[in-house]
Amino acid sequence: VPPCPACPSAPRDFVLLHCGKAEMTIGWKAPKHKGGTKILGYFLDQHEPSEPDWHEVNARPVPRRVCTVSSLQEGHLYQFRARAVNRAGVGPVSEPSDLFRCEEWTMPEPGPPHDVRCSEVRDSSLQLHWEAPLYLGAGPVTGYFIELCEEGSEEWKQINKQPTGTTHMKVSDLETGKCYIFRVRALNKAGVGPPSLPSDPVVAKTKPGTNEIEVGVDEEGFIYMAFEAPEKNDSSEFIWSKDYEGPPDPDRVQIEEKGNRSKLILKEPSEKDLGVYSVEVTDVDDDISASCTLTKEDLDKLLKRSHEIRNPLIKLISGWNVDVLEKGEVRLWLEVEKLSPNAELHLIFNDKELTSTPTHKINFVKEKGLVELIIQDFCADDKGMYTAQLKDGKAKNQFTLALIDETFAKVAEEAEAKRRQWKKKQGPHFIENLTWKVLESCEVLLTCKATNLRKDTSFQWFFNHKARAGGVFDPQTGMGTLQIPKVTKADEGLYKAVVSDNRGEDSTQLDLTKGAFEELLKELCRISALSATPLKIQPTEEGIKIYTDVKYYTDYMKTTWYHKEKQLESRDRTRAGSTMNQIWLHILEPGEADKGKYTLEIFDGSSSHRLSADLAGQGELKKLKCSICSFPGRARVVQGLPDVATIMEDKTLCLTCCVSGDPYPEITWFKNEKVIEFKDRYKMDVKGSMVTITIERVCNEDTGKYSIYVKNKYGSETGQVTISVYKHGEIPIGTEQEIPAGIATKKRK
Repeated sequence: VPPCPACPSAPRDFVLLHCGKAEMTIGWKAPKHKGGTKILGYFLDQHEPSEPDWHEVNARPVPRRVCTVSSLQEGHLYQFRARAVNRAGVGPVSEPSDLFRCEEWTMPEPGPPHDVRCSEVRDSSLQLHWEAPLYLGAGPVTGYFIELCEEGSEEWKQINKQPTGTTHMKVSDLETGKCYIFRVRALNKAGVGPPSLPSDPVVAKTKPGTNEIEVGVDEEGFIYMAFEAPEKNDSSEFIWSKDYEGPPDPDRVQIEEKGNRSKLILKEPSEKDLGVYSVEVTDVDDDISASCTLTKEDLDKLLKRSHEIRNPLIKLISGWNVDVLEKGEVRLWLEVEKLSPNAELHLIFNDKELTSTPTHKINFVKEKGLVELIIQDFCADDKGMYTAQLKDGKAKNQFTLALIDETFAKVAEEAEAKRRQWKKKQGPHFIENLTWKVLESCEVLLTCKATNLRKDTSFQWFFNHKARAGGVFDPQTGMGTLQIPKVTKADEGLYKAVVSDNRGEDSTQLDLTKGAFEELLKELCRISALSATPLKIQPTEEGIKIYTDVKYYTDYMKTTWYHKEKQLESRDRTRAGSTMNQIWLHILEPGEADKGKYTLEIFDGSSSHRLSADLAGQGELKKLKCSICSFPGRARVVQGLPDVATIMEDKTLCLTCCVSGDPYPEITWFKNEKVIEFKDRYKMDVKGSMVTITIERVCNEDTGKYSIYVKNKYGSETGQVTISVYKHGEIPIGTEQEIPAGIATKKRK
């Protein structure tokens, strides 16, 4: 219960604000204690020092703290006193004022400002207010200077270098806890006038319980500023001001009060409403005031929030998602916040609203915020824009999915693939696709596995689109196998297995061409190289044979022989060759120089494998009369190739050698280990056992290591020659025989 009102205390601090020949304008400060209610007015008394009696100036209370006293005598001294009145009655009389002489003011400077007071007192700042002087002097007031004095000091400091044009100013950078006094001087064209009466002392400190102005947006979307007074009398009022120049425009704001709270609402917020808003509570003894600045940035944020409240959006949790289901159905779905039972959905496809059908089923689970469209047979007709329009009370939103171009094509492809997969699984189908494996026996095994089989289910192997026999299928396990004993170039191709019955058909393919076939051969070479036995030494009718047995020798295995770590080449007395299961080196007419360590290096395409044997310490080499271990019909290079052939450029080179073998061998020429294509300047002629290679108009590019490789089913052999081309006028080095045609040869020893 608020206390009963009491009479106010006495007014104080009288000041002369204007003086004429027979009248004086007097001002004073309000009582320190207002009695808990509104001050209704003041009674003013006057008297001259020579008279003991005081005379009443006004019979009715004046509402303001400024009063003009007339009918005075020029040159006389006067004193004044006053009493304040409120609802409880008239308060005590004040102390008499100083003596004021009634003399007409004629100075050109303005008179003193008055009613200097402080509001919005905080730890380091406050807002200073004052009233303009009543006496203007020689011209209108153009500005004000503010002076500050710390309590206990008599030194006044001017705090603004340039005059301020308003009757208010924010004073900052104060020291927390210090007590300050302020006064103001007015300025016109003639100069600076006398100072105002000092303000009441004020301590720079934020009082406990001090409230600030709250700025926000209410539940109806109105932008507001609100202030709650920690204390308030029944007669107290909230006085709002804009830029400290007076009340805000009533056409732009609406003010509501409830209890100790006042709320200022912006009717139609715009940049016209930017500025400083302040509020003060009247009829209280202590200052209760606050202010806030509304900037454009603040207003933009508030307007955005206002729009969101007045036009709320349904919150998106998960945007449009596209799932392709097991049977090939396409599921389009999104998730929003939980919706009420009254929520509405309109699903638009290419500007037309969709309704739920068996082929396009719409699910709207409001309590989960789920929107779902399931399309059974997704096709080109389903390409386009899907928009879900949602409304729940005032809240609404819409979300669009573009199923076009690459996005549509990707979904359509996946849907079609899953439809096929689903349909395939209804009948026999493969669960393990066709793969290959090289066995330790160097045989290649192709395998696959099918499931969902019946007695009438058939299984068929294909090679290069033609049915192939020889495969095995176990209907109990579903395993299909195809074994290739000895892989050759003829086995390169496309392998396929097909399983079928009246429920459907499925197939699996294995491409063993180009790079894939090369990978298989590499693995075959690796397994074969690992199967190589230690080198063995065997006497023959012609000399000595050093060899290793392998599971399966192929042309893709590169072999190199070394004697005492020096690479050997096929010569008249050494022959390197192979059969399907053996790699050998034949030394003809062996002598003491042929003793030592022999090494065979096998390169499988990835790594090298080395095997060694030593002829040293075996004593005299004897020729044994025995059958030739090698096949009598093995392919051989018999004679004819020199070690080196040197030729002048622009000449024609002819090299001839003899080959043998039954059946007649395949012949391949190599240049620097690359197969020679016989065209343009390169020609090859075969007449019986005689093989001739011709190179026309030789040039420097023809220099290199040439070899002839002969092969039949019983084995192979290589003969080598090095060709060196020199320019006109040069003398070939290291030749033993000059040939008129410009060819020098170095014979084998």
